[in-house]
Amino acid sequence: MSNLEKYVMKSISMGITKAKVVDTKTIVVSNWVRLKCQYGCSGHGKHLTCPPFSPTPEYTKKMLGEYSKALLIQITGIQSGKERTMSRKLKNIVAVLERDIFLDGYYKAFGMASGPCRFCRTCNTKKECIHPEQARPAMEACGIDVYQTVRNNGFELEVVRTEDACCSYNAVILIE
Repeated sequence: MSNLEKYVMKSISMGITKAKVVDTKTIVVSNWVRLKCQYGCSGHGKHLTCPPFSPTPEYTKKMLGEYSKALLIQITGIQSGKERTMSRKLKNIVAVLERDIFLDGYYKAFGMASGPCRFCRTCNTKKECIHPEQARPAMEACGIDVYQTVRNNGFELEVVRTEDACCSYNAVILIE
């Protein structure tokens, strides 16, 4: 087991369905993705982890060039009505794993989750975040094409077509 594989095992023990150490070259960043946040997500402009506050796709591409590996994680089978709870759970797991990876000497570790932050009922975008240890930008808010990225790494992800369909949440922790 490589040094990084222990984070795969730990993430699964924390409730993650699938986890894998991946090459950052498999992470796809596209400009169009951020438009989906702006035109289609009610979180746009309302959370410090979302556009226009999150890193731009251009910045994200440059940042990914400073990393060689990432831990890709996914929680699947989330039932309708449980999305908010599972989104928050995923963000907490990302924060814990990022900290563990950092403390193990990978000082550049940085996590990104999915969807708007849910740590505050209402985010005060006029001030600094009051949960900086937990809040991380959404991958899609930074321009990461989550669908293509997870598919590039052997995970499945389909468009949720109905309100009662199960969904999945994904996250990535960059490691160097």
